[in-house]
Parts: sequence; C-alpha cells; structure tokens
Amino acid sequence: MQLKRESGILLHVTSLPSPYGIGDLGPSAYEFADFLAGAGQGLWQMLPVVPAGHGYSPYSSPSTFAGSPMLLSPDLLLKEGLLSSEDLGSVPTFPLEWVDFQKAIPFKQDLLMRAFAAFEAGRGAITRAEFDAFREKHAAWLADYALFETLKEANGGVEWTEWPKALAGRQAKAMAAARAEHARAIEMQEFWQFLFARQWSALKTYCNERGVRIFGDLPIYVAQDSADVWAEPHLFHLDKAGRAKVVAGVPPDYFSETGQRWGNPIYRWDVMRKNDYAWWRRRMARILELVDVVRLDHFRGFEAYWEVPASEPTAVKGRWVKGPGEDLFESLTRQLGELPVVAENLGVITEGVTNLMARFGYPGMAIFQFAFDTDATNEFLPHNYVPSLAAYTGTHDNDTFVGWWTDTQTTLDAEVVARAKSYCREYLQLGHHGEREIHWHAIRAVMGSVAALAVFPLQDVLGYGADARMNVPGKSSGNWGWRFAPGVLRAEHGQRLRYLARVYGRLSDGAA
Repeated sequence: MQLKRESGILLHVTSLPSPYGIGDLGPSAYEFADFLAGAGQGLWQMLPVVPAGHGYSPYSSPSTFAGSPMLLSPDLLLKEGLLSSEDLGSVPTFPLEWVDFQKAIPFKQDLLMRAFAAFEAGRGAITRAEFDAFREKHAAWLADYALFETLKEANGGVEWTEWPKALAGRQAKAMAAARAEHARAIEMQEFWQFLFARQWSALKTYCNERGVRIFGDLPIYVAQDSADVWAEPHLFHLDKAGRAKVVAGVPPDYFSETGQRWGNPIYRWDVMRKNDYAWWRRRMARILELVDVVRLDHFRGFEAYWEVPASEPTAVKGRWVKGPGEDLFESLTRQLGELPVVAENLGVITEGVTNLMARFGYPGMAIFQFAFDTDATNEFLPHNYVPSLAAYTGTHDNDTFVGWWTDTQTTLDAEVVARAKSYCREYLQLGHHGEREIHWHAIRAVMGSVAALAVFPLQDVLGYGADARMNVPGKSSGNWGWRFAPGVLRAEHGQRLRYLARVYGRLSDGAA
C-alpha cells in the first residue's frame, strides 16, 4: 500500500454524543469530521460498523457484510420524512458518557420500525425504485442476512443451530415457507440496511471531501452464530449439526497461561481455494465499499493459525496449521487491485508473517504501551519505528494512556514499570509537573516518529483515565460502551493536534 505521512483519531461511531443513547451517523458524526479536518487529521479510524453480537461486541457480529442499524440517525430519518417530530418527542434520559445498551437498543428499534411503517405508507423522500435497486445490488448477502435476523427473532434469539432442523439446514421447502411467512419482517431488515447505506455513504463522502479518510477494521474470523456461517456452512469446519469442530484462538503466552479460546469456526481454506476465494473477494470488496483503509485483524492467522478442538475448554491443546498465505492475497490483488491494508501484526510474529507483509507491502502496527517488556531495542519504542508502520499510543483493546501510566505500578512487574517511567520521563522530556500531560507527550512522540501513520484513541487526546477504556479482552461484560459527552472536545484540542501535525509533516490534504 502506498503510504503518505498522516495522523488521525480512533473513535467508534457508538462513542459519539447523541440524545438517543448511542452514537450514530447523524449531526455529531459530521461535527467530528469537521473537528478532524480542522485539526489537520487525515484519518478517522473506527471499529467494525457491523451489527454488534454477543456482549454488544462489533467483533462477534451476525454478519460481516451488514451495517449496524443501531448506527442510524433518527435526526436524519426525521429530515427524510420517515420519522415525525412526535416520534422524537419523548426521548428517554440516557447516560452521557456510556451506552446503556439494554435501554438504547429497544428505543432505537422502535424508531426504526416506525420509519419502515412510514416508508410502507408512502411517506418520506425515498422511492421504492431506490430500495429495490439496493436489494438487487446486494442480493448476494442481503437476502440471507435479513432472513437470518428474522428467524433468529422468531426463534427467541437462540443460536441458529438450535432452530428447527429444516431451517438450520436450509432445506428449500422450509426456507420458502419462512420467506413467505415473515415477508414483512424480512423486508424491514433489508430496508434498515438500505438506510444504513444511504447515511453511511453521505458521511463518507463528507469526510473524503474534507481530506479525511475512513480507516475501517475487518476481523479475520466471523461468529459461529452468524448469517455468514449459516448461509455457507461448507466454507467452515462444522459437524452435521452446524457446530464448529475446531475453533480459533491463540496459544498460551506471557499474558495468559491457558491462551485465548475465541470460539470462532475456522475456515476450510481448501474449499475456498477451489473457487479462487470468492467469499473472501466479496468480503473484501464489501469493506472497501465502506472504508478507504482497512485494518486486517489478527493478520498472523493468514500465515498460520492456532486451531483448537471445539471440545477443549481452553486454548492449551491446540496446534499451528498453515494458512492460505500468499495464495489468498495474490488472488484478492488480482481481482480487486492493490489492497489498502494495514496488518494487525501484534503478538508473537514469525518470519513467515513478516515476509507475507513485505511481499504485499502491508504496513504493520506498533503500540507505544507495549514497548517496555525488553530494553531500548524494543520495536514498539518510537525511536525504533520504521516508515511502513501505523503507530498508536493505544488501541480499543488497551487502557487509555493516562490509565496505563497511572496503573503501571499495579499491573506490571517492577522492571517493566521502571523502564516505562524512565523512558517516558527522559525520552519524552516530561519536565516539572509533566506527568499531568503524559498523554500529550505520548502523542507527540508517536507523531514525531518516522512511522507513516500515527493514530490516537480520542480518550488519549482528552487525557481520560482507565474508566474511559473501550474494551478489556477476556472480560465478558461492561465493554464497548464508552462515549464522550457533548462539549468536552474543544477547539484547543484541535489546535494542539493541528500544530503537531504541521510540525511533524502530517497535515491532511484537506487542511488549509
């Protein structure tokens, strides 16, 4: 991928302010795009914008192709005549700095059902012809996704392997009957995807016109309980009931004695290879419709992946299996052209992974917080960065920088703490009372490095502590909910970012 020197902010859409309980694609998203452009930032990095799955995680979605209806803006639906002022006249009181998913989701769903009823009644600016054209264009994934969501609700929300066998096994007669019985509910799901496409396309165009590119995220695996697995079970290692025979994860390491058992079904790469990776081509083409740059999560798994028998409770008894490697990316490049990919290459990375990235010119990642478990040669220290790199103060899976700095003494061993404190105080030149702005010192260090891309979670720009963390890996609840309150992101934040972007040659193309 051709890299230019630029910087940006990591902020998921759900973390935006909104009176409707969860961030959306409405006014606050446009205000944030304006903030980025004014601050000279060329990247808005987001988490996957797919429907959230278990634990409200965007990394365990019921579809890798769909957009999340929860991101739809009621304000924009009001402008299009699909909601009325009466529909928005009684909005519950929601937390300003946290998404109360159990309260926000039913509220948003009710509004979206009203919007669909308005469309059925012929109200609003959207025509049936526009909707039908969208359905035809995206039929390859949309029909199965809409039916999946409808059947899941009709079956009490249980995993698809627990549905009646005829539906779980996609028997033609049962599928036809289900489509007839649930025709309106299916069309409503499709309509919500149409609305998502409209709102998303408008926001992306607005960003791009202001020199801001959307930096998306594509997990390597899909969820077991997803339309992706249900619709094409032959692409995964499943038993006759549709359950995974082997699952994904990572082996035991410094951070976990039992490794990580993710539970995602593993691809049958042999089957995918026979039709030139058509499913992956469709998946990659879909994400590139939505974003300008994409982070490929767990890139290591494309070279070799950790396979765990589904019967095992932990990831200890797994094995390394060779992945598709160059064959996959040669196919995708041949079909789609050069891919604007950043490889998430964190963890224990082999020479094979490094060679695969180099073969296709994919930059890797470096996380400043990970830099202190060895000596001054650590590759995550800013003075050791290379140009082909996306460098971060932290990601959605890390503590905020202030939280990390504050909590190092309780979460890391003494030698790591000593190295971190020494490096930050000396290399970052904190000076008198400098710890009060440790987050800005970290941002400056990453900005000033030779890494082509420099990205910071908004929490680090705001100087927030550990209670603003987005996700704690391995924690089953309480994640993904952080958002910032109206008014906390001020002009001086943008001015400071713009100054650093100018000093270190990272001003976006749209910045005057």
